[in-house]
Amino acid sequence: MSAHESPVVEHLAPQSPCLTAKQAAAYLHLNEKKLYELANSGEVPAARVGGKWLFPRRLLDDWLLEQAHGGVLADRLLIAGGDDPLLAAAVRALAAELGAEAFVAYSPTATLPGLEQLARRRADISVVHWGDAQHSAALHATLLRAHPGHARWTLVRIGQREQGVLLRPGLGIDQLETLAAFDVRWAMREAGSGAAHFLASALKARGLRPQDCSAVATVAGEREAAALLVRDAADCTPGTRATASEFGLDFLPLGWEALDLALPKEIYFRHLFQRLLARLGSAEMRELAAQLGGYELTALGRVLAAS
Repeated sequence: MSAHESPVVEHLAPQSPCLTAKQAAAYLHLNEKKLYELANSGEVPAARVGGKWLFPRRLLDDWLLEQAHGGVLADRLLIAGGDDPLLAAAVRALAAELGAEAFVAYSPTATLPGLEQLARRRADISVVHWGDAQHSAALHATLLRAHPGHARWTLVRIGQREQGVLLRPGLGIDQLETLAAFDVRWAMREAGSGAAHFLASALKARGLRPQDCSAVATVAGEREAAALLVRDAADCTPGTRATASEFGLDFLPLGWEALDLALPKEIYFRHLFQRLLARLGSAEMRELAAQLGGYELTALGRVLAAS
């Protein structure tokens, strides 16, 4: 065997978990320049350590499987981003159906942090809601373009939902201006939250700012914020009609927003994602959406332009 016919990954112990750029390029049958392009754009799993790229062997194998089979053999689906009770119910139902067959998990982290996790390949899907429904297509596409690797992403519509302010029962206030101007206890949402952005836009339209509201807490997650109202630790928080119904809270409507799923194009064909879409469209979930209120699901499953 000549020097040019040496093993693809040379001088590497079988148990070594990572490959150098040279080894990974040989392993993937790519030139190093192309591999660096893929690493810098986040399209291939890699980590920069001490100024050098390292490529986890196991994740490379997973990535190859995705490329070869469109993810149909993958057995996990990790969802981050915005919080939504209907999606959470669909994930719980799918997880129960799958049992030990596969792993489906939903960890709401707010819209902007969720997209960052998607860009870093820490999540397979990110839930996106940002601004009013009328301008959602442009707004959501703009958010995606801020991340490396966005060219391989797509958007899938869940539907529209009603956004507003959740109110502690018996508060007796039905005007946003009053909630902002008086000493009402607000549970504010974390930075990067679509609910916080929607509230800020509604306040701005009325000549007000979030700083005008008396915040007693900043909470990560819509249902965590709703729980504060139930415990009488706060009076109001931005959120959806569906969450208000889920927790038995009053609701001040402010408008409608679009709810989308951002995901790599290869994840779209993963059998777990298709099963999740089917679960969201099931009679059981549509009945739950009607009970919670504030959902419009006629566009469920529609693929949108992400650029």
